Amino acid sequence: MDLASAQVIGAGLAAVGVGAAAIGVGNVFGSFLESAIRNPAAADSQQGRLFIGFAAAELLGLIAFAVAMIILYAR
Repeated sequence: MDLASAQVIGAGLAAVGVGAAAIGVGNVFGSFLESAIRNPAAADSQQGRLFIGFAAAELLGLIAFAVAMIILYAR
């Protein structure tokens, strides 16, 4: 196996984290909507935590994407 094919395989494995981040964002918003439907009065106080969870999940996806690009294009 040469270096180019190893870089592509490594970048593909690192890009799996982007899909995991998408699942995490869906989980965060799904849990918020489920709790907001159960208790609408408390939904406003939980909105800050919603955005913090969204930002954390998105940050992990962006880091995974950056690692994949570094693996792919750094020599």
